[in-house]
Amino acid sequence: ALGRSEDPGADAPGCSDVRIDAHQHLWHPGRGDYGWMPVDDPILYRPYRPADLAPILAEHGIEGTVLVQAAPTIAETEYMLGLADACDWILGVVGWVDFEEAEDRRALERLAGHPKFKGVRPMIQDIADVNWMLRADVQWGFRAVEELGLTFDALGFPRHLGNFLTILTRYPNMRTVVDHCMKPEIRNHSGDRFRAWADGMTRIAHETRAVCKFSGLVTEAGPDWTVDDLRPYADHVLSAFGPKRVMWGSDWPVCRLRAEYGQWLHAALALTDGLDTPAKQAVFGGTAADFYGLI
Repeated sequence: ALGRSEDPGADAPGCSDVRIDAHQHLWHPGRGDYGWMPVDDPILYRPYRPADLAPILAEHGIEGTVLVQAAPTIAETEYMLGLADACDWILGVVGWVDFEEAEDRRALERLAGHPKFKGVRPMIQDIADVNWMLRADVQWGFRAVEELGLTFDALGFPRHLGNFLTILTRYPNMRTVVDHCMKPEIRNHSGDRFRAWADGMTRIAHETRAVCKFSGLVTEAGPDWTVDDLRPYADHVLSAFGPKRVMWGSDWPVCRLRAEYGQWLHAALALTDGLDTPAKQAVFGGTAADFYGLI
């Protein structure tokens, strides 16, 4: 495990002694399968290796992470598992299989044999058909995740909330986490947009067993975001799901579009400052450890 640091946030009263980053990425654009990544983006379009992240984790007292897919290929999943084999601090990997190819069930079964493989994440936010997840030909994927005892990361936008509720209700034993609070439209905040997002999140929280990643909020905010811009969204997630069903994630390096790792972590600490010690321990480590079976 990574050692504790001199970072004042790492030793703030009420914080867990074991912190887990429930959502981060490592990639190399030269692999050629990150089709969503703009080649002219100086922040995103560059390699991010374990050696780039390890000192940041040590600085902020993060003892382990969950490495999440960023390319729609099994090859990238295998690449990530190789990184996890080489890094003790990568506690789990969320990969990808093609839900449109039922034969990928065999690949999923094979991957499930790796002790650090935890589950899958279809890149639903990038699929043009908002009803893709309801298609008959992809249902085998949800069934397989449920049957194999794996996890499902739900990646989408507020427009997907209704369909995710349908899927989570259809597969009630599928262990699901809502990524990035379902990406609310913070930079284009309006009362109507907020209420539609909040209502959809409340239904998922109250009608399913899903948990939620307290991540991605800074990326959905404007470039001059403040903690107060994020607060209504954080407060709603914490209220609807409860801290024991919320896990903090950095979404590094994507978060770098709006904030460096420590800036987002300290914002998250400020947004959870009103929680008691057990609640903070859940958000910053315990929920992720329980959900992904990390420790």
